[in-house]
Amino acid sequence: MAAQAATLEASGHSLSWLLAESSSQSWAVLALLAFADTPKPEARAALAGLRARGLRLVLLSGDNAGAAQAVATALGIDEVHAQVPPADKAAVVAGLRHGLAEKEKVAFVGDGINDAPALAAADVGLAMGNGSAVATETAGITLLRGDLNSHAISSKLRQNLFWAFAFNVVGIPAAALGLLTPVWAGAAMALSSVSVVSNALLLARWQPRAAS
Repeated sequence: MAAQAATLEASGHSLSWLLAESSSQSWAVLALLAFADTPKPEARAALAGLRARGLRLVLLSGDNAGAAQAVATALGIDEVHAQVPPADKAAVVAGLRHGLAEKEKVAFVGDGINDAPALAAADVGLAMGNGSAVATETAGITLLRGDLNSHAISSKLRQNLFWAFAFNVVGIPAAALGLLTPVWAGAAMALSSVSVVSNALLLARWQPRAAS
């Protein structure tokens, strides 16, 4: 099964062998298990947006070189560090930090127990909310949802803050000067809440732009 294993590994699969002891000095192969990661549908577009902002993207993985390279190719990542033991991930992050300008920082995103040292070594550690408790406790920032639409969400937050601030800037002085009756003031407050909620609900229709 060596040839089949080599083919699977070259196509981006991680392999596990199931063995049974046939004698004191030999083992029998019962099965070959192949695993492969499937990137999230929005991942390539999200990474393309980061690259367009001038960020350098690096894939750091403990998987074999074939599996790591397959994911990197699917996501458009050029720099790959594969087969990195958990204890060495922090060292790789430290190496990426070496030689950077004062304003340049390294951010590491991880979700597993093995990612905790690298999360601590990075300038900014980001953990996924659906990851391990150790990762979320080590990281400085935790993304509560597993999707990659944070840029769209942050844009909506800024829009809602703007409209809420605008309503207050106009409404509070008008009410203080007696230009608004209590009824109209209440209606304006309700309109402010409705506009903010309606704008937030537009996220349900958001779709990532196709990556080029």
